[in-house]
Amino acid sequence: KLLVQADIRVMPEVYKSTQLMSTIAVIFGCGALLALVFLPGAGLIAIYESIQDVATVMPCQDWEFWHKNDLNPSLPGNGCPDYATQTFPLLWKVLVVGLLALIVPVMSNRYFGGEAERKRADRAERLEKFLPYASSYTAAMSAANATPVRIFRSLAKNGDIYGDIAYDSSMIYRDMTLFGYDIITAVKLAVDRAASTWVTEFFQGMVGTLSSGGNLKLYFLNRAEHYMRENRIRLTMFLETLAMFAETYIVVAVAMPLFLIVMLVIMFWVSGAGSQISENMVYGIVMGLLPMIHIAYSLFVWLMSKENEM
Repeated sequence: KLLVQADIRVMPEVYKSTQLMSTIAVIFGCGALLALVFLPGAGLIAIYESIQDVATVMPCQDWEFWHKNDLNPSLPGNGCPDYATQTFPLLWKVLVVGLLALIVPVMSNRYFGGEAERKRADRAERLEKFLPYASSYTAAMSAANATPVRIFRSLAKNGDIYGDIAYDSSMIYRDMTLFGYDIITAVKLAVDRAASTWVTEFFQGMVGTLSSGGNLKLYFLNRAEHYMRENRIRLTMFLETLAMFAETYIVVAVAMPLFLIVMLVIMFWVSGAGSQISENMVYGIVMGLLPMIHIAYSLFVWLMSKENEM
């Protein structure tokens, strides 16, 4: 059922096999990395531990200068008694093993296994964006005395306008025209395919109205008003959040930099021994920090707008 709701058109066995093989591939990759890190004599840790410790460089140079007759090139450090190599900490070794041997494979398996749930959530979000407009369209079609078959057929033809709602409508139309199901059975099957709570309620209410002999035209009209009201609330919350970020943008990215630049310039001119400010620091703040603030705000607003994009 989850694969159907996520619109992943593969068999459950194929999905599980893909998850298992992807996890095995990650395990082999982690094994290769462990070999690259811990390989004796040629691994990254072995190379790191073959490098002379920085703390022993100067003592060994002094020893070589004063004991030239005792130099032995066949020994590490030419025989210097103070010679020592770097040591990779045991804690870091344990952390690397735990990360590559346990954490990464387990998290990868969970990530691959949760693909269906992520796609279902994305599809549910897209459905809820288009459902208010699709319900208004069904109410208008029903007011023109169009039959449910014609309504779903018309919705299915407008996939560029109604998105995933058009796909669900096409499945209902297919079940009725190709498989010969009646309208109630076809909509019940659509309830199982629905990824969104709103869409599930819409189709279940339609089934209840048809089963009880209610007025389908009135039901579509009530649902259209309800979903348009919910959509207005969602858009109002988005606009209020956007307004709040606009106010913070004026303060943080416009007013604050002006005061900051003036203060930095004044402090740079009159800086004494207690508050030294270099010219490079002033240029770094003006040319680096301030543009990053504008970029961060622009990126955040763009991401918020993408979430509400139709």
